[in-house]
Amino acid sequence: MSVPFALPSAVTYGIADFSGGLAARRAPVLVVTVVAQAAGLLSLLLVIGVVAGRPSAAAFGFGVLAGIAGAGGLLLYLRALAVGPMGVVAPLSAVIGAGLPLAVGLVGGERLGPVGVFAVGLALLAILLATTGTRNDRAATTGVLLGLAAGAGFGLFFVGVHAAPADSGLWPLLAGRLASVTLLTGLVLRHHLPLPTRSRAASRTPGTGGSAGATERDARSRGRTLALMVVSGVFDTVANVLFLVAARVGDLGISAVVVSLYPVVVVLLARVVLGERLTRTQLLSAVLALTASALLSAA
Repeated sequence: MSVPFALPSAVTYGIADFSGGLAARRAPVLVVTVVAQAAGLLSLLLVIGVVAGRPSAAAFGFGVLAGIAGAGGLLLYLRALAVGPMGVVAPLSAVIGAGLPLAVGLVGGERLGPVGVFAVGLALLAILLATTGTRNDRAATTGVLLGLAAGAGFGLFFVGVHAAPADSGLWPLLAGRLASVTLLTGLVLRHHLPLPTRSRAASRTPGTGGSAGATERDARSRGRTLALMVVSGVFDTVANVLFLVAARVGDLGISAVVVSLYPVVVVLLARVVLGERLTRTQLLSAVLALTASALLSAA
């Protein structure tokens, strides 16, 4: 049964996405992504032996492909969260991210019973309902388009991780994270983007138009932004591990659909932390998401 692993994965993905999206409103998206990915890599190294497995060429090959797709999706996704309403971007990207692995799983021979089909329908409806009742402007439109493209990257990540050998453990995730960190670090260096540090802000000498108090506030702000990046990366790694286990013990399609309920977490956090308004329809989507999870767990 995959739901006991896939549902916690959805929650941790939601926390990771919200933290990363918030950081992307304060720092360049590329910088946010590389710091988050690096933090995730370090945390993954600490737990690489938790799931038994052996490295192989296939594990590393599929892992690298999945990592590149996931990194591209994450770049687009964080940019979408930064410019568009989180309550719209997250659910729409999840529709694509869930639909692609579900289609691959069905083509590969996975079958859903009547309860499973009904639960998947509820989950997809919950994702769609979470997008209603939000603003409609140019920024929101840009965010939606970026979110849809990001969903394709996430879907390819899910498919790539699942395609790795069943006895590969966490090695595909490690290979993918190494590839993404290397690629993103190269992009950061190429564009000469500064990495966030508290010391750089704290050592700045106050001049005209500045003060020690303002410098200290700037340092604290940079520290909070860096913390958000680290939280995003660590929770993203935890979510990846949970998804990998879910896909190993259950079906790829069901695992991807349950994991793609993460927008409910993003929407609720946006409401609590940022004060983004939730409509009754969006609240209904949360109820439907929980119902779908329970049905899939029993299916």
